[in-house]
Amino acid sequence: MIKIAVDCFGGDHSPAAQVEGSLLALEQFPDLSLILAGHEGILQSHLEGKTYDKERLFILHAPDVVGCDEKPTDAIRLKKESSMMKTIRLLREDDTVAGIVSMGSTGALVAAATLRLGRIRNVIRPAFCPILPTMNGGIVGVCDSGANVDITPDYLQQYAVMGSLYLENVYGVKNPRVALLNIGVEAEKGDDLRKKAYELLRETSGINFVGNMESRDLLSGKFDLVVCDGFSGNVLLKSTEGALLEMLGKLKRDIRSRLINKFGALFLYKMFKEEKDFMNYQNYGGSVLLGTAKVVVKGHGSSKATAVTKCIEQAYRMELNSLTEKTEAALDVLFGAQETEE
Repeated sequence: MIKIAVDCFGGDHSPAAQVEGSLLALEQFPDLSLILAGHEGILQSHLEGKTYDKERLFILHAPDVVGCDEKPTDAIRLKKESSMMKTIRLLREDDTVAGIVSMGSTGALVAAATLRLGRIRNVIRPAFCPILPTMNGGIVGVCDSGANVDITPDYLQQYAVMGSLYLENVYGVKNPRVALLNIGVEAEKGDDLRKKAYELLRETSGINFVGNMESRDLLSGKFDLVVCDGFSGNVLLKSTEGALLEMLGKLKRDIRSRLINKFGALFLYKMFKEEKDFMNYQNYGGSVLLGTAKVVVKGHGSSKATAVTKCIEQAYRMELNSLTEKTEAALDVLFGAQETEE
């Protein structure tokens, strides 16, 4: 049985989305057990009248909540009874709990996970790796998408190793093609950081480094993993999402403004729905925090039940495929079995 803890009081639709998404996950995975963290009375009221396996769903009473505008240090120090901090503590102290899922404050989650759970041996800093759809029906990971702004080439090397293992073990991507985000595809392009990272990635064994990638090619399907600093990755992610949503909105307005027959309207509606589903992040889960000693998945703050279920599935598959252990073993080969310095 794989046991996952869910922070039910973070995000715009909590706790309804977390409860509904958790119940859907229990239906999909018979060897999954969930711990819902939050105010017990409120969670019980959302579970009332629902049909579920009571031997696989438990409640961890957590009366407090970490606000999205709170400083990470304050959240760790002052919100010890919050749903986020109690799931982190449970994950650290209970070896039977494999991972956590949270839609709450990104800064607080990264800080708490790094300080309280620790890092996989040899990991410099954990990094976020969200998944996006590509135009050819595949997926692409972006690592890092916001955890670390100031980095060195060594960070990017570790992102490539951790991200490749994630894509291969959780999504079944064989020999993932790794690209370095840059301002041009030529090897000599970019600043000193990017040039040094290019050479380091090219020399790194165990990854399939295919060179530089310009941001316009993110969804082309030519790459499976893009490595970058957290600032660039976050801008890349949000600008891509924003552009797609604007295009979708324009398509919708254009359809409505034109006089078309019923058959044409039906055809366009189907096409519009397909494009909307393609662009909907709810269908792709959350952003995993690669490099922590235990599994951590950060969902979008506006996640609904479908996205919550996907986030739980990500955590479940990471544990099922022993991703943490495989990552540690791969980094040991590169850097030696030395303990990570705090």
